[in-house]
Amino acid sequence: MIRFLALALISALFASACQSPPKERKVVFILLDGIPADVLEASNTPYLDEIADETGYTRAYVGGEKGGASESPTISAVGYNSLLTGTWANKHNVWGNSIKAPNYDYWSIFRIAKEHNPNLKTAIFSTWLDNRTKLIGEGLPETGNLKMDYAFDGFELDTVRFPHDAERQYILNIDEMVATETADYIASDAPDLSWVYLEYTDDMGHRYGDSPQMAKAVELADAQVGRIWKAVQQREAQYDEDWLIIITTDHGRTAVNGKGHGGQSDRERTTWIVTNYPKPLPSFYQNPGIVDIMPSIVNYMDLTMPKEIAEGIDGEAFIGR
Repeated sequence: MIRFLALALISALFASACQSPPKERKVVFILLDGIPADVLEASNTPYLDEIADETGYTRAYVGGEKGGASESPTISAVGYNSLLTGTWANKHNVWGNSIKAPNYDYWSIFRIAKEHNPNLKTAIFSTWLDNRTKLIGEGLPETGNLKMDYAFDGFELDTVRFPHDAERQYILNIDEMVATETADYIASDAPDLSWVYLEYTDDMGHRYGDSPQMAKAVELADAQVGRIWKAVQQREAQYDEDWLIIITTDHGRTAVNGKGHGGQSDRERTTWIVTNYPKPLPSFYQNPGIVDIMPSIVNYMDLTMPKEIAEGIDGEAFIGR
């Protein structure tokens, strides 16, 4: 009996020693502005389809509890901050695109990551500078002087390089550059946590509504995501890394013509989530909110946060610890 137990112990120790160390876990989340779920589902999106595979697509919602205290405008910056903080507007206090007075007491996913481990590398690739300077609040005392490790943004202010035009071609050109830089930087530097924001789809929605132009913009966005996805696949093939990619949108559009948003109609509130995570929790398929993305990233990266921050989050993770 003693000999048997000794052999079992040796076998267990050997098996433990042979186990590979856990792979590094990295995350990139992408926000494609203003694409209603029905438009996405009717569009040709081979890369989003590949990322979602059989299990990684669901309809979702924005706008908080309709008629309740957390009801939030279906407006871009409001949705962005709900994604970043896992809370609705009654907490994060961003009610419009002017971003007048964010409540930084509700931490962004970037602050959570940096407070957990200052050595985690963060990055933002964005067509809109305010995402970093106002929503994330980089360098502000209220955010603990949070500093992003890499920022590629602000090009909408460069009217020499990107002269503004009524057709918003300059935004498409910026999105193209942002997507290419994201793919290149992921392939070379592999930041631990990255946010990518692309705008052109929302511009086509505002200008043309439900239209061939909008459908084409979605196809272009899918190709941009495809570049990033290929870089992620390259990293996983060449390095000991596991990557989570999550793609979503910030709002739907009005039912009458698809040009507007901001209200609480079903179409304005109905969005979607795409992810490569193979086995989301059942809640993923039960109409998750945009606020569920942040705590899901927290769980995937195994981040810790102060109790008062964790208790303030409105979302529920669709990825377990």
